[in-house]
Amino acid sequence: MIEVIKQLDNKIDYISLKNDVLEVVVTNFGCTILQVLVKDKHGDIQDVVLGYDTIKEYQTYDAYLGALVGRVANRIGKATFTLNDETYHLAVNNGPNNIHGGIKGFSYQIFDYEIKDEKVIFHYVSEDGEENFPGTLDFYAIYKLEDNQLVVNYKATTTKDTLINITNHSYFNLSGHPSNVDEHYLCVHADRYALVDGDGLATGQIRSIKDTPFDFSEEKQIKDLIYQEDEQLKLARGYDHPFIFNKKENQVVLYCADSGIELTVSTTLPQAQIYTANYLDGRLGKNGQAMNARDAICVETQNMPDSIHNEENPTVILRKGERYDETTSYQFRVR
Repeated sequence: MIEVIKQLDNKIDYISLKNDVLEVVVTNFGCTILQVLVKDKHGDIQDVVLGYDTIKEYQTYDAYLGALVGRVANRIGKATFTLNDETYHLAVNNGPNNIHGGIKGFSYQIFDYEIKDEKVIFHYVSEDGEENFPGTLDFYAIYKLEDNQLVVNYKATTTKDTLINITNHSYFNLSGHPSNVDEHYLCVHADRYALVDGDGLATGQIRSIKDTPFDFSEEKQIKDLIYQEDEQLKLARGYDHPFIFNKKENQVVLYCADSGIELTVSTTLPQAQIYTANYLDGRLGKNGQAMNARDAICVETQNMPDSIHNEENPTVILRKGERYDETTSYQFRVR
């Protein structure tokens, strides 16, 4: 069942997707996921994503809670890139770099939408030159429930060669409220991760997880690794790194023993930025609860950050005549 549950004067709607086991509330402002409501092992309903009480807060703050992020997620080094021998200068909005699409990326746009075949089909046309990216990008984000999972499909075409790297930036806490995620268990099916510099920019260096605090190839409590002595953990204040997958589905599993809730993330994308919310600053979220550093974990499925500078054949380039088509699903169950 899909229902528009709140309509605001400024064309921003709340939309509920609901079945017998899962309810997800989204909005056409940034295709943001506002609530994910699931039952815990006691039968109580928990909201397992952090967020705010009002749309105004989503419009004002910079942490991208629940937002769809684009045109290019993550950081672009020095806020500039060259494509087809032309250099493009972007907004500098994160240290010396560009992050998450610029000053008014997709997270801050109002999407058109329609409800069809039990899906919410969001649509946005990003005009040629918006945030200084080339090409008019015709973009769709399709949200649907399939039993105990939320499935999100991203599609796009462009009038010129351009860059695209879409992710969702939900902050998960499977206990149902903001609290330190040290006790959560994490498994990431990856044998390599990408290094970052002091500004959080991927450097292009790839390192094995073996014998490092980045080895979540088997399920481990986050607290058992995150406090180890490691230069990369110090630079990022925790995890804020791309993990490069070594399997094609069900690549990330997050589990909270207190609630019994388990999240499995499966994606067609090659990696995910695992981020332990290191820069949450005590701001107030839902029900006036403070959200502090490490009170959640993000699983941002995407292509390689700063791919345009770090990869010989950049995976973030979308050519005219090609189609961008990627899917990520979020499956919830109780152990």
